[in-house]
Amino acid sequence: MRSWRKAGWRGGVGVGVVVCAVLGMAAGQAYAIDVKLTMEEAKKVLAAGREPMEKASTPEDVKKLLQQAALATRVGADPEKDPCGASAVLRTKRYWLESFGRKEATESKKQKADVRMPDEKIQKYLDMPNLEIEGQFCGDDEYFAEGVQVAFQQGSKTIKPIDVSPAEKGRKNEGKGPAYRSRFTARFAYDSFDPNAKTKVVIFFPDGKMTEFEADFSKVK
Repeated sequence: MRSWRKAGWRGGVGVGVVVCAVLGMAAGQAYAIDVKLTMEEAKKVLAAGREPMEKASTPEDVKKLLQQAALATRVGADPEKDPCGASAVLRTKRYWLESFGRKEATESKKQKADVRMPDEKIQKYLDMPNLEIEGQFCGDDEYFAEGVQVAFQQGSKTIKPIDVSPAEKGRKNEGKGPAYRSRFTARFAYDSFDPNAKTKVVIFFPDGKMTEFEADFSKVK
């Protein structure tokens, strides 16, 4: 079996399509985002991402798997039904591990040998202190999202991110609604919000406008 490192894999966090949460059960109660995955649980998550990709035999199969992963971790509007509706992909620890499981399968096919992520790299993701989100929304010109900010609203509590990456330049929107579509990423400390609470994701624009949408984190698997 080839190691992740020997196969020439890089350790950086790449752009993904959208975040997945662990759903646990205890005394009949469901729990959402799990920030305390064990190494054993992490390897099961990697396998869960790897196995469907191993079975994918065509580009269409791969595309379908990625689309399903995105829908499973998205909150807000469904882009298939509302291309300009505000939405976000939640990139949790489980999200990253499943995505690396798919990469293991892809690299294994290329190398014609099993490629696996080393334990020290898995631990790096288990120790991540922040939830990353990727937001998507639309506006009327290609620079409409410049300077955008975001926050979570849980009841009377407003949770601000530890950082927000600059929004990308708007791309032409082929669907109905405003002419341009943009994305940004932000990171929220796991210990700053309640992963079981119903949440509003609020997006603030430099011109004073605002948009928001509901995000029930407890239903994200």
